[in-house]
Amino acid sequence: MARWRPAGAVLAAAVLLATLAGCGSGGDGPAGAGRPSPTAAGSSPSPSAKSTDRSPQGVMLAAEQALQTARRAQLTYRFDTPDGTSDSADGVLFWAPRTIMKLARTTPGATDQLIVMDTVCYRGGDAATAARLGGKHWEKTAEVTGPDGRKETPYASLVDQLNPLQAVTAAAAATDLKLVGPENLGAGPVEHYTATLTVAGYVAAQQNLLTADRREQLTAALGSGGLTTLTLDLWLNDKDQLVQLHRSGAGTAGRLDQLVIYSDWGGQLAVLAPAESDTRDTSGG
Repeated sequence: MARWRPAGAVLAAAVLLATLAGCGSGGDGPAGAGRPSPTAAGSSPSPSAKSTDRSPQGVMLAAEQALQTARRAQLTYRFDTPDGTSDSADGVLFWAPRTIMKLARTTPGATDQLIVMDTVCYRGGDAATAARLGGKHWEKTAEVTGPDGRKETPYASLVDQLNPLQAVTAAAAATDLKLVGPENLGAGPVEHYTATLTVAGYVAAQQNLLTADRREQLTAALGSGGLTTLTLDLWLNDKDQLVQLHRSGAGTAGRLDQLVIYSDWGGQLAVLAPAESDTRDTSGG
């Protein structure tokens, strides 16, 4: 089975369905790596206050509120890394109240899937995995305790690169955020915003959303290949929902190019863990 690359994979993706029933438990807030902290959510302006401020920063704050309300979306993504690696997948992501993710590779020749249920990970779902595991289609990995003593979210840096709330939060913190103008994208009109910020600045904006360990992982992912500066492009619809995200930049060892397309904000999405009877626990526990 092709190896999922948690720290900077390059991907393109388009969505699966699910409900939070049966999701595992995990840490809360910045210390728990699973969801935005109460402080981050509570510090957002009221919808009415944000709706009257249509400056670039005001729109991003409105987008933050929309994301905190939606909590989930379908997505399609492609990430190209400075080392020349590309990967693509379709999936669904829940970023609150717990981290739930399901991805199916769309890279040519790859058929495997990845499921993250808060602090537990499942990989496989294809014939190659079943052949390797004696008929079972999924392998389950153990929960891991992080430096702070809490259970970690598997593939955290990949989750954090896909999380639209983090991208909007970083854009809101950029000093040169500006409106490029209206465009047509997909099903309708959107507004295109752009900003340039350092990798350090992008990660620092996640202070209330991520633990220190998660911020370190995100720094390593976005700063791979000697990258220090990011160009961030965001396309928002008339509901201030992020429908397309593009991160790019050139480092000493090559170029980072990440495109994520979002849809079905707050829809009837569901992700279920594989049946235990079809799962091999490879954690050794």
